[in-house]
Amino acid sequence: MDNKVNISTESGADVERVSATVSQNLRSFRRQSALTLDELSRRSGVSKGMLVEIEKGTANPSIAILCRTAAALGVSVADFVNVAPTVPARIVQPHDASTLWRGPKGGSATLLVGTQGPDMIELWRWTMFPGETFESPGHSPGTLELINVETGELTLKLADTDLVIQPGSSVLARTEDRHAYLNCGTERLRFIMAVAELQRTRLRVEL
Repeated sequence: MDNKVNISTESGADVERVSATVSQNLRSFRRQSALTLDELSRRSGVSKGMLVEIEKGTANPSIAILCRTAAALGVSVADFVNVAPTVPARIVQPHDASTLWRGPKGGSATLLVGTQGPDMIELWRWTMFPGETFESPGHSPGTLELINVETGELTLKLADTDLVIQPGSSVLARTEDRHAYLNCGTERLRFIMAVAELQRTRLRVEL
């Protein structure tokens, strides 16, 4: 299931900035790759209508849609939102980080920094309030996520397994299949997540 980026009105300016940046970069990357909207739709599995709306800056794409479109273009989500360093070292200021998901109770997922594509290593900061859930359809084969829970309690659903991660604990998970993050507790949940989604041939990592 693709969770839409659900943004509250207080974050309107950030939504507009992200939408405008993604719109411009999608058009630029697609033209550099000499791909029509039809061909990009076929490669990514994202409907042509959605791609048209993204390029127009009127769509509200999910994180999953951004991931599939980026992979089809050989770039990263960080490339889409301009937080991928293009020099040996670059500081990404807090106001340049991109919030790509907001939950119904005020939770958020913010992409802090990431590498240029097609190999993607990303650093995210998540906040989830009690009762909030984010579901992901899964990533490319071999994708790994490293999570450290700072406050609250994270329930990570992987296939038929629910892992409960306490504050201060960390987990390494393979997330190529459908998975979900849940705050089943009574306190605000905050965690940091690093994602490694490498397109080149991988060695299987034994967890």
